[in-house]
Amino acid sequence: MALDILIAGGGIGGLAAALALHRDGHRVTICEATAELKPLGVGINLLPHAVAVLDDLGLLPALQAMAVPTSALVFASRHGQTIYEDIRGLAGGYSHPQFSVHRGELQLMLWREAVAHLGADRVIAGERITGARLDGDQVVARLVDAQGRPLERRAGVLIAADGIHSAIRRQFYPDEGPPRWNGMMMWRGTSLAPPFLDGRTMVQAGHRRAKFVVYPIAPPRPDGLQLINWICDRRLREDGLGGGLTAPGREDWNKPGSIDDLLPTFGGWRFPWLDVPAVIQGATQLLEWPMVDRDPLPRWRHGRITLLGDAAHPMYPIGSNGATQAILDATAIAKALREEHRVETALAHYEAERRPMCARIVELNRQEGLDYILDMVEDRAPDGFERLEDVIDPAEVEAFVKRYKAAAGHRQTPAATT
Repeated sequence: MALDILIAGGGIGGLAAALALHRDGHRVTICEATAELKPLGVGINLLPHAVAVLDDLGLLPALQAMAVPTSALVFASRHGQTIYEDIRGLAGGYSHPQFSVHRGELQLMLWREAVAHLGADRVIAGERITGARLDGDQVVARLVDAQGRPLERRAGVLIAADGIHSAIRRQFYPDEGPPRWNGMMMWRGTSLAPPFLDGRTMVQAGHRRAKFVVYPIAPPRPDGLQLINWICDRRLREDGLGGGLTAPGREDWNKPGSIDDLLPTFGGWRFPWLDVPAVIQGATQLLEWPMVDRDPLPRWRHGRITLLGDAAHPMYPIGSNGATQAILDATAIAKALREEHRVETALAHYEAERRPMCARIVELNRQEGLDYILDMVEDRAPDGFERLEDVIDPAEVEAFVKRYKAAAGHRQTPAATT
């Protein structure tokens, strides 16, 4: 049964949901608050199970043209010494590649696809959904357009994919308050630099107080340089480990950062394969962002209204889970509405499939996810090591990785070795 479906938010999750639902014959309208989309943000990673969803939507060729297929995730000490190498993508036993890509470029690609498939009149920029009410078997959404004028839209289903500051989430949970900060500040930058290692590796180096993450997000250019995404994590407050602090200012993808805040900590991090301070000083852009999340909710669905992506389960950007989980939400809600014609029941099935897993990942990320490997080595060998085996049992690391992947829903083929 074809439904009129309204989606609040034209981010990665909302656009993926629109494409999946349109393919199933639903009449989908997206309302995005931003009046003019630009390729904002820096790099993100898409895990293979999210790439499989985009492949099913016919988007794999576009992804391959714009992204880098990640060969491995390397965990290293703050001295640049390799602790563990986790092979990713097809070589790691997955059915699809893992991709590193510019967040804004991915969003624009999905936006263009939505316009091509849904029609320009159903992909609307400059309309912010501020609230909604139920009216029988209809949802009436309240909106404000780019000129500040109020209006309403009716639909059979409303999917709130309007991010960590979701108006719909706030309507149902008005006492929740601001996002919870763990005391860590992130500086996200991009630089043009010669490729490092094999030109397709993602590296996480350091420990819970200071961490440097780096990976390429575009193929090498004719001049031999590559667009490198990097993140400097620096803990400003130790008392926020439980996520109970209020972040210093509203989270904003576009808040500029300063190199001067980074060099006192990372200025000496020169590795055999990468000069970290040189990469930082070569920044083409630098954005500052507090590491925040929200507590898992007891429910997402309210009648014919439900949540998706960061509106449902904002989580720390650990383990490449943010965009990945939003894309998995998108295919799950389409599947639920395809298999169950009663709307409320379908939305309940979608929530039953996705909410427990996402709540588990929120908790895993609060425990640092796979990055806990870095802390184990830093605590035991803060000055570096000559032989890793003298510091940590590789079998201990391997077992930890396997447990995390199983808990976080990584799906591999029977040939997988990790």
